[in-house]
Amino acid sequence: MLRDVIRAGETYAIAPGIDRAAVRALWMRAPLETHVAEIDGAAAGTYYIKTNQQGGGAHVCNCGYVVDTRARGRGVARAMCLHSQARARALGYLAMQFNFVVETNRPAIALWESLGFATVGRLPRAFRHPHEGLVDARVMYKWLAD
Repeated sequence: MLRDVIRAGETYAIAPGIDRAAVRALWMRAPLETHVAEIDGAAAGTYYIKTNQQGGGAHVCNCGYVVDTRARGRGVARAMCLHSQARARALGYLAMQFNFVVETNRPAIALWESLGFATVGRLPRAFRHPHEGLVDARVMYKWLAD
């Protein structure tokens, strides 16, 4: 599922030709935790959680989510985001930040907003979408400590 999303080049600023070892390092070795969501015993999605910045910013985490194309529209991303927020709190994080939400990823933006994330910044024309051309990316943020 990671290969398909990365190769599509529509939501992640990851080189579409990245090799398997580099993807594994990016998604499974660099993060603090990586989780897999299942439906009926089959992988339906995955997410990672990691510290967004070091030092004075280490109380803010970052997550990345991918849902298998066959599982879209079944609540997998919502479940993973809720799970990631619980994990973040358990790990001692006080906030969660999404650094680069591509503007054309409207379903994700709507979901993140419904779960309390706010757009705190825009990066104009920061992402080269394979079909839409240069599009904005959002920085989205949620305080978790309340």
